[in-house]
Amino acid sequence: MVRRGLGRSAAIAAVLALLGATPAAAAGSTGVGVAAAGNCTFPAQDVAEQPWSLQRVMLDQLWPKNAQGQAQDGTGVTVAVIDTGVDPGNPQLGGAGKVVQGPSYLMDKSKNPPAPADGNSLTDTVGHGTKVAGIIAAAHRDKVGFVGLAPGATILSIRQNDDAGDGDVPSLARSISDAVDLGARVINISQDVRDADGNPNFGGSDQLKQAIDKAESHKAVVVAASGNDGVEETTYPAAYPTVLSVGASDRNNERATFSSYGDWVKVAAPGVDMLSTVPKGGQCVDNGTSFATPYVAGVAALLVGAHPDWSAAQVRTRIEQTAQRTEHGSNKYIGWGVVDPVKAVADPTMPADAPTPDPQVRLDTAPILPQPLGLGETQADRNRRTATYVLGTAVLSVALLFGGSVVLRDLRRRRAGR
Repeated sequence: MVRRGLGRSAAIAAVLALLGATPAAAAGSTGVGVAAAGNCTFPAQDVAEQPWSLQRVMLDQLWPKNAQGQAQDGTGVTVAVIDTGVDPGNPQLGGAGKVVQGPSYLMDKSKNPPAPADGNSLTDTVGHGTKVAGIIAAAHRDKVGFVGLAPGATILSIRQNDDAGDGDVPSLARSISDAVDLGARVINISQDVRDADGNPNFGGSDQLKQAIDKAESHKAVVVAASGNDGVEETTYPAAYPTVLSVGASDRNNERATFSSYGDWVKVAAPGVDMLSTVPKGGQCVDNGTSFATPYVAGVAALLVGAHPDWSAAQVRTRIEQTAQRTEHGSNKYIGWGVVDPVKAVADPTMPADAPTPDPQVRLDTAPILPQPLGLGETQADRNRRTATYVLGTAVLSVALLFGGSVVLRDLRRRRAGR
């Protein structure tokens, strides 16, 4: 079964219609479905406030300048968005070359026989792909608080899916392969494929795995959503070892309740109340692992732009190793942790090909030596201390008496002499 890890707000009916009320892990199913976008209008109003997912990021540190004085904001990096299409009619995605038209594999299955859907990859009637693209690369705009994490990046739009289950696994595999051929160094896949009991063998799985391997060999970082079922369930392509699988986190850096999880999850990223661009203009809010995924893809684009010679494994490692976590290693809920964009781009070390657990904390390098136990105060000590107090009190009393007698004597003499 193939579905989008998308927004949950207005899409439950569409998903249930697609699934036909059958179990989510029905073996052999290869239908593709996209949970519809949130309750948004196209166009929507511009939002002046900065969204919470950006408030925790020091944007001036996220885009440092290189030796030539140019901001390292993803310029020169192509990010493929395999989705419902991307509408360049939104001003934050407009401009020459900002969104590039790629192939469209979307079929209209309501026709008999099925025929190519109307429009092309720059057509987005659902709004989902436009939101994904915005989180990656939306440009700055006056009086708008939202901006993409890699605003200099180019979006390659490949339309492969919709909210009616009209995509399939072979077309997803072709889309990945095309993205590599068209020069994408980062590929965003906000959808998931699963079969019974996490079985990696399903219709089209061979083609999908071959496409993922092709991307790896061409240094293309594949970033994929874990899914929105909120259960421990293996999904693909996220679970492939060379894919940077992303779960959704909330404002507390904990797993969002809808985010699917498992030992195969690599990292988490904000996926709750995510503000992004919509077709024709403006922004609106939605939830889902689909919107956590482009958050990570944007960071990957920044790293590729700054280090074009790095392998896909090195980019993944940098993102995983610098993620915020409370454990030394990874867990099945948020992987290596919640992605830290600034730390990822600021780390000066050369990444390895795989992350490693953090070292144990040591308080000091010197060994701790036990000290001998001391005895408490003995009776003799107490007696000596008491005797000292008594003697001191007696001396003080004598001094006071002597001093008082001298004063009285002098007083009597003065009176007698008058």
